[in-house]
Amino acid sequence: MFWLQMQMEALGGFIDKGGPMLLALGVLVFILWTLVFERIWYFQTGVKKDIKAAVDAWEERAERTSWAAHQVREMLISRARQRIEALLPMVATLVALAPLLGLLGTVTGMIEVFHVLAVTGGVAKATLPTMSGMVIAISGLFAKTYLEQKAEVTSKMLEDHLTMDH
Repeated sequence: MFWLQMQMEALGGFIDKGGPMLLALGVLVFILWTLVFERIWYFQTGVKKDIKAAVDAWEERAERTSWAAHQVREMLISRARQRIEALLPMVATLVALAPLLGLLGTVTGMIEVFHVLAVTGGVAKATLPTMSGMVIAISGLFAKTYLEQKAEVTSKMLEDHLTMDH
């Protein structure tokens, strides 16, 4: 319990030093990683059901070589791809937004620093949001890349499962 209290006090001090943009970055990182973990969970559990539904719908077709069959195949792939790639644009947006919020914190912090530099040494308010935003962006970039690659491989796998042999 004492350890948790010390960590909370350290976090409070970090936010006090970094200014209000760190709170915005905290909300952003929470949303970002919630979406990332949701997509990871989906790839571990739900994607199999979506692929099976598409494959089953395709396999139920008696005829798979006509133009209409090709259009049905493309529709099945497109619907599955929508579910596979869901939330990825939001993850990409949040990753791009993190350094912008950090820079906004830098600008607002610099304005305050110029007013009180001699008294409080407020340089931390100008640098901590930038650093935090960059750390969030870098970690989110890795997650975004992983999820995009996973979505691409999964979509290709679905295309391979919907054979055109009939």
